[in-house]
Amino acid sequence: MVTAQRESGSALRVPAARVALSTASTYPESTASAFEMAARLGYDGVEIMVWTDPVSQDPQALRRLVDYHGIPILAIHAPCLLLTQRVWGTDPWAKLVRARSVAETLGAGTVVVHPPFRWQRDYAREFITGIERMAGETDVRFAVENMFPLRARGREVSAYAPDWSPVDDDYAHVTLDLSHTSVSRSDAMAMAGELGERLVHVHMADGMGSAKDEHLVPGRGTQPCAELLEQLATSGFDGTIVVEINTRRAESRVQREADLAEALAFTRLHFAAPALASAANTTATGTDSGTANTPGVRS
Repeated sequence: MVTAQRESGSALRVPAARVALSTASTYPESTASAFEMAARLGYDGVEIMVWTDPVSQDPQALRRLVDYHGIPILAIHAPCLLLTQRVWGTDPWAKLVRARSVAETLGAGTVVVHPPFRWQRDYAREFITGIERMAGETDVRFAVENMFPLRARGREVSAYAPDWSPVDDDYAHVTLDLSHTSVSRSDAMAMAGELGERLVHVHMADGMGSAKDEHLVPGRGTQPCAELLEQLATSGFDGTIVVEINTRRAESRVQREADLAEALAFTRLHFAAPALASAANTTATGTDSGTANTPGVRS
């Protein structure tokens, strides 16, 4: 990993936030394969997508992978997708309790969670207060992810409650996914600005603005991936950036790894800010990189 450069003579300033690989990025290959590829390609860690792969559900198996490959688990993505509705049982609160326990056991700082589906009425009714209560019981951050409405025949319908967007809800921590901003046709830069220091986790991907959740390699779509990374670097972002792309159409391991390597290179290249800009920000705010309304920076 590139280390932060803060000397006055440095051309660039690179914050110390780590870049991780989501195990969803290597599907349909296994969780174990994701560790292997992440270590070989130079990722700083992994985010575990808990799904039907038994290894993704087993803390002891995950610990063995951490020890064998020498790469840490930085986040746990709770099993809240449609295809994982029965993973770890059917009680959504029990899933989050278990995700928190796994995160604590494995040293992961973040649990990524989606807002409830609208048909999960009891869960949705208590979701905001429940997430706040659980967050107060642990050092693990519950980072609620932005989702998107469903679009058909010119109409939009939200499948999520209280909303697919976390901006106006009182979540302490939020995950920003750029494939999801593509589907929702949201302004990713504006969303990041509105979230401010609540933004602690980023799913780096891209999309073309269609109704499909594409998760393209960053730089291959229309989302401001480079601009967001540069803004995060300027603000001194200290959360985690996770490459979460779709490689299902890769015809071989070589092609899949090429996409994962390209995504990592793109993220590293753009997650940097001119040292002069950082110095100016420090002068203006009286802090290292400014903490007023800047994503991922603690005051």
